[in-house]
Amino acid sequence: MLASRMTKKEALPIGCGNPTFVVAEMAWAHDGSIEKAMRIVDGAADAKADAINLHLTKLLDYMVPFYGAGPGRVSGSRTTTEIYKYLEGINLSFDAVAELAAHAKARGLKVSVMCNDEASAAFAGKSIHPDILMIHPSSVGDERLLRMIAAQGTPLVIYTGALKLGEIETAVQWATAEGNGALILQHGFQSYPTPLSENRLRAIETLKRQFGFPVAFADHTDGDDPMAMIVPLLAIAMGADAVEKHITYDRAAKGEDYESSLDPAQFAVFVDRLRKAESTFGSASWRPLSDRELKYREVVRKRAVAARPIRAGTLLTRDLVAFKRCDRGLYPEELTGLLGSVSVAQDLDANVPLERDLLK
Repeated sequence: MLASRMTKKEALPIGCGNPTFVVAEMAWAHDGSIEKAMRIVDGAADAKADAINLHLTKLLDYMVPFYGAGPGRVSGSRTTTEIYKYLEGINLSFDAVAELAAHAKARGLKVSVMCNDEASAAFAGKSIHPDILMIHPSSVGDERLLRMIAAQGTPLVIYTGALKLGEIETAVQWATAEGNGALILQHGFQSYPTPLSENRLRAIETLKRQFGFPVAFADHTDGDDPMAMIVPLLAIAMGADAVEKHITYDRAAKGEDYESSLDPAQFAVFVDRLRKAESTFGSASWRPLSDRELKYREVVRKRAVAARPIRAGTLLTRDLVAFKRCDRGLYPEELTGLLGSVSVAQDLDANVPLERDLLK
């Protein structure tokens, strides 16, 4: 759990045997509507997600007005070639994001905020007080911004999509130098949607081994593909401690990020399946057998029976014993020390269970 590395803020239940931490990623799926954003928050809460991730952006500090368009930059349903103007039209104000955060907290959700610039980071710390802060791969190389975010002492998600290992290492060094050891590394990237083969889920264990921090997986599988419900479960099996999944108010509306998003009803199914799937994992540590396992063991294990008719007084040797599934009789380990040292107390037919009271 993050508690061992926490400094200023309350620890998050991520890693060390805790249930998978589920984050509903809103991003710009609200399409600039606070009403739709509220629907998304409510959908995440109703689905029993653990947290919702909100984007906070002072757009002019985040990108230049002439930032180009093209495949993989905005959702495919958008034909605009002017990304800045498009995002400017749907970007929520700081106050609107703060309102969303307050509503999310009232619904029992943890609040994660992705800060894309220094003004956003300052506002988040002063006015939102999020449970989690996140820095996007686009900003990980911005040392001043990363240090500013890390210095707040809030658990920090370093989103590692398309970063080189050395860049991740540098980001971790900057964050820990600011006294923030409550880091989560997030694997995955958005490609509207991301092809299955690009998920590279085995990298999750590599990140955990290399850096020693919990690792989250950001899923961007095509929402129309049945694998959208399965890939995150595979990530958990590969060691992911948290899963981030895009959520939208209505997939059919084809809003921003719709390609990899689930609508609220689908998201509820996703969380339900995730919880059922993780219940199958159990602990890696060996433990006493459960009642059901003990019953299964009693039913299926072979027991000692007479291999053929045996006359009373005959010394019991291995050739006189057969091990078969039977409701009675000694188990193999119970009989081993008796062979060659005990005799049969009475005449036995073949297949009679060999029990302790039949031996002397």
